[in-house]
Amino acid sequence: MADLNATIAHRPLAGILWMLAAGFCFVVMTAIVKALGTEVHPVQAAYLRYLLGLVFLLPAIPALRGARLSAQQWGFFGLRGVMHAAGVMLWFFAMTQIPLAEVTAMGYLTPVYVTIGAAFFLGEKLALRRILAIAAALLGVVIILRPGFREVDPGHLAMLITSFVFAGSYLLVKVAADDVNPAVVVAMLSIWVTVAMTPFAIAVWEPVSLHALGGLAVVACFATAGHYLMTRAIQAAPLTVTQPVTFLQLVWAVSLGALAFSEPVDGWVIAGGTLIMAAVSFITWREAVLKRRAVTPPNIAPKL
Repeated sequence: MADLNATIAHRPLAGILWMLAAGFCFVVMTAIVKALGTEVHPVQAAYLRYLLGLVFLLPAIPALRGARLSAQQWGFFGLRGVMHAAGVMLWFFAMTQIPLAEVTAMGYLTPVYVTIGAAFFLGEKLALRRILAIAAALLGVVIILRPGFREVDPGHLAMLITSFVFAGSYLLVKVAADDVNPAVVVAMLSIWVTVAMTPFAIAVWEPVSLHALGGLAVVACFATAGHYLMTRAIQAAPLTVTQPVTFLQLVWAVSLGALAFSEPVDGWVIAGGTLIMAAVSFITWREAVLKRRAVTPPNIAPKL
């Protein structure tokens, strides 16, 4: 994947606005999934989201035809697809189990896991400051879950695994696709995830209403738009400018959860999410200061 640092402009206002728009798309996407509830099995819903989203790959067909991938790259892409498929299915399950704000807050963990994984598998050094930031993020998770003071739902465990799996997916693509066209990387992910989820979807398949099918098509649209807008944001301004803006997703998720789904506003979730986001922003800032090649993902929204 091409290094974005070489193409980043210095238009902070544009970057902030693009990231605001991207965050709005991601929150609307999660709200629609939440609204569908148990109308569609989570695994089937995840599969249909990706299957319907394949239409957005049409512009990538020329790049796919021209791609010359090695056997090792094919293997990495396949493994990444299987891992990512597991994360997507768990995310859709979590959306049916826990409040929107908690899903959003725990999703911030992905860059933290990436930082840890980069140290173990990519040889990145973990300075004391980064270790303390990771510890702060993990403390944020404890604040959100509060084990021993409330019941930890299966949805919480699903989100913990989801963030871990998405981090693994990101690290795989960093290893395998530095010299691959970004359009090919995105297309391969979508194709492999769809293929990997097919047997699981068949196992739970039930008739789907036009209402649910339309809702999942809209989810695919908002997910695609969100990632496009996010890309524009990180091309317009440095991560140190755009990353903190993603915190507003938690604010919107809390507000939407309260207004649309009657979910109580949990101050502990807000506090824990704020701590995690602060840690992620600090790690991003340190990467910029040290002028290292960025390993932390440019946003906290997983590829859903």
